[in-house]
Amino acid sequence: MKLSINKSRGLWWGISSAVIIVGLISMIISWQNPQIQAPLRPGLDFIGGTRLQLVRDCNKPGNCDKPIDINIVRQVAQEQGLADSSIQLLADEKGQENGVSIRSKTLAVDERTKLEAALAEKIGVFDPQKNQNDTVGPTLGKELFTSGLLALVISFIGITLYMAVRFQWDYALFAIVALFHDILITTGFFSIIGLLFGVEVDSLFIVALLTITGFSVNDTVVIYDRIRENTQKNPNLSFYDSVDNAVNETLTRSINTTLTVLLTLGAIFLFGGSTLHNFALALIVGFAMGAYSSIFIASTLLAWWRSRGINVSRTTTETTV
Repeated sequence: MKLSINKSRGLWWGISSAVIIVGLISMIISWQNPQIQAPLRPGLDFIGGTRLQLVRDCNKPGNCDKPIDINIVRQVAQEQGLADSSIQLLADEKGQENGVSIRSKTLAVDERTKLEAALAEKIGVFDPQKNQNDTVGPTLGKELFTSGLLALVISFIGITLYMAVRFQWDYALFAIVALFHDILITTGFFSIIGLLFGVEVDSLFIVALLTITGFSVNDTVVIYDRIRENTQKNPNLSFYDSVDNAVNETLTRSINTTLTVLLTLGAIFLFGGSTLHNFALALIVGFAMGAYSSIFIASTLLAWWRSRGINVSRTTTETTV
């Protein structure tokens, strides 16, 4: 069965536009949220401060009989001068909310000890083996954020130059559009789950975005290379047909590659631990969108552009993947 992607290009563009718009709306809402004040909920890596993760010891009789009341936690934080802290309840392996996460300004050791003691008195004794605390200075957080953004910008510039040299400028343009598509959908998705479930982004999220750009452009290069071969072998064939043929000829390769990667990422997501959980999730979303955009966005946009009769007269170097 031959896939005619250009006949339904309006559908593919509509789906992508709707998903991106929802993500952008979520980013705006997140930015207006006084507890977040950013398009994505920033983790400790970016804003600095102290994060305490406290889990009740359910081996003690009666310690976990009642669920944690988040209002009591907020009251204790306010009494400790931490009214502006971000507070979330955490579920344990049984799905019971027996833990609490508090992100606040940088706290000294005695301040952390005092806060933990006040909370233990109100909501129950904590398990010291499960408790965690992390502190990052605001200067380091700002440097991590700036470095991450700079790395993304440099990668986009490098990819644009590579695509322009290897193919033609319109190929490069729509490859970058596809990359923005993947990045916007991934960031929009994390903005949504940040609002709904309190998921934060950290420095590993920037690493995931950089990885997504590399995977996406690789998939796009394979299809674009086949499009160029088809137009050279069959110059009388319409560009729409050349694009459809190229997509069908590379479709099996694209699906197999993407599924293989997603299976590996799925294993990391399920069994890789909490540190890699969000990192793997970002890659799963980004890689799936990368395969989608290479087939349904970058290719159809290029076909639409060339169908307008625009002739890009520049000889490109013959290379193969």
